[in-house]
Amino acid sequence: MVMTEMMTPAVLDVDLEALAENYRTILAVAQPARVAAVLKADAYGLGIGPVARRLAREGCAEFFISSLAEGLELRGIVPLARIYVLEGAGGAVAECRAADLIPVLNTPEEVEEWVHEAPESPAALQVDTGMTRVGLDPEEVDRLAAQAVWTRCRLELVMTHLACADEPAHPLNPAQIERFTRVCRHFAGVATSIGNSAGIWLGPAYRGDVVRPGLALYGGRPQLTGASPVTPVVRFTARVLQIRRLREDRSVGYGATVRLPAGSIVATIGAGYADGLPRALGNRGFAHLNGQSVPIIGRVSMDLITLDVTSLGENGCSVGDEAELMGHHIRLEEVASAADTVSYEILTQLSTRLSRRYRNQD
Repeated sequence: MVMTEMMTPAVLDVDLEALAENYRTILAVAQPARVAAVLKADAYGLGIGPVARRLAREGCAEFFISSLAEGLELRGIVPLARIYVLEGAGGAVAECRAADLIPVLNTPEEVEEWVHEAPESPAALQVDTGMTRVGLDPEEVDRLAAQAVWTRCRLELVMTHLACADEPAHPLNPAQIERFTRVCRHFAGVATSIGNSAGIWLGPAYRGDVVRPGLALYGGRPQLTGASPVTPVVRFTARVLQIRRLREDRSVGYGATVRLPAGSIVATIGAGYADGLPRALGNRGFAHLNGQSVPIIGRVSMDLITLDVTSLGENGCSVGDEAELMGHHIRLEEVASAADTVSYEILTQLSTRLSRRYRNQD
């Protein structure tokens, strides 16, 4: 039997009270460090406007974003906040200064440019202590110190980024702290920033004066193992569009990657990889439907997925029922694990075509 009905699109619910709760949790854990929220990539895909305004209401007065363009957008949302630009001024020193943005200087060339063009304006400095991605090497910091460059630069923050903070026993963690501590002898009295979401939970030595939570704010588990100390913020749901009760053995989906026996019940759900649901979840992921976890079967397609709902019984599922694809029952990290990726990628790939509903906005 086939049943069809017009349905609303897939929906992403963003619980701003849960976001605020996570911010308060991080404040309590990280004290006396200040908390600067990381809002890059449109607040990890959740929407920079609603997220920034709610965090500002909670008292958050410092933010990190990725680019100058993101900084200019955020400045229009939180006009009085301290905003750090992780990619630096990008050659646009005048624009950065005009918007009162604080660039994170990552190369000796950026340092020289800022010292030459904006010596009285605040800047931050990133030191590469083991990530091998961006930031000055400790030797470059020493060389510039020997040239008295730091006396001509108004540094307000010196930071580094932990490569393996989500693995507490990894030997690179203490090695990075040792390197950073040595470099910081050049910057007496300048605030430091070390802890990302995972680093915050490693302890005081891994935090510095300013912590930079991102994933944990948005409900992602900061460590690879153990219970999550934060509350889910997003809930991704979609409706059942059609139900098939198989009279014979049938394959399901593109490539016929799975075959179900006669008597199986298949529910088609109105969400796919165009909505940000990873294609890798085919035959690996799960949904929560009418009180039970049910498997995603067949390949994830652009707009649709199929679920094996046989376990729900003959009348356990109807057209229009809501399936949770991520939320309180199917946690963000579970989706990431099933897709063989990380929670960051799941969040930042959520499609703009998803209908977004902001809960507890006022």
